[in-house]
Amino acid sequence: MTGANGTHRNLYPGGRYVHVAASMPGYRGNIYLILDISDRANPREAGRWWVPGQHEAGGESFFDALPTNASHSRRRAEPMRFQAQCMCGAFCSGAGEDVSLHGPAYVTGNHVYLPYGAAGMIVLDISDVSQPRQIGGLSFSPPFHSRFGVHGVLPVPDQGIAFANSEDVTYGQGAAHHASIVDISDPSAPFLLSLFPEPVPPAAAPYSDFTTRGGWRGPHNINHHQHHPDVEKQGDLFYIAHFNAGLRIYDVSNRRLLREVGYFIPPEPTRRYGPMPEDKLVLQTEDVMVDRRGFIYISDKNQGIWILRYTGERPQARRA
Repeated sequence: MTGANGTHRNLYPGGRYVHVAASMPGYRGNIYLILDISDRANPREAGRWWVPGQHEAGGESFFDALPTNASHSRRRAEPMRFQAQCMCGAFCSGAGEDVSLHGPAYVTGNHVYLPYGAAGMIVLDISDVSQPRQIGGLSFSPPFHSRFGVHGVLPVPDQGIAFANSEDVTYGQGAAHHASIVDISDPSAPFLLSLFPEPVPPAAAPYSDFTTRGGWRGPHNINHHQHHPDVEKQGDLFYIAHFNAGLRIYDVSNRRLLREVGYFIPPEPTRRYGPMPEDKLVLQTEDVMVDRRGFIYISDKNQGIWILRYTGERPQARRA
């Protein structure tokens, strides 16, 4: 128990430490917590980090954390907070806050990459786990939407890149979502390389785009658990669950020119098994996992699981 609303998406790659997106007393939104489980019967906190402004009990405020040259109107608007438009705050432990660690944190050596909502992608040095230290970051909000502005990050250090994406819970309103590739060859100075193209509906679809068809739209989860020996390692095919557009598969061999090469759109659900989506009942592809045999597992909010295999073209040798 965290003493507040619990945790959301956490990482345990084995070993001594668990990396947690935790709701903690006195903080707005989830923060990053490192848990030492070397004594399984008595886990203990080893370190924590938060975005300046989150620690309200410590006297912090996002007003104070804004740059000194921020306009008066921007200070009054407090852009780091967004009025809840869905129930997501109820199960993401962030209490409806835009600046909140969605998780999972992703560890590579002494660095950890944090998908921190409106605060963007954050890179910490955790060589001293008791004192995590920010060394880099990349903001996405604006221009992209604020709530869950960075929802997931998957760094691939040996390729010098990270995949990042938002989660759009606005039912077709507001600023755009994104799925992106970021250059992390220098973790202290990441920069945007490219954006994934938006899915296009099939020719026979009774809707002209995925924004207006109902439900949540845009990217959600990716083939994240790269530390697991049974998960396909990230290569030149990238798999992403795209809510009301199903599973999308991209050729990422050219980092500057991403190309969709396959998709699977499940049938529409016919029965609700939960409260989401809050508008009309449409498919909502949530998760994707690809095993080392090439089997693809996707889940839907109201329908369960499909097991697929990609049979399309394979990328050629990397061109960029």
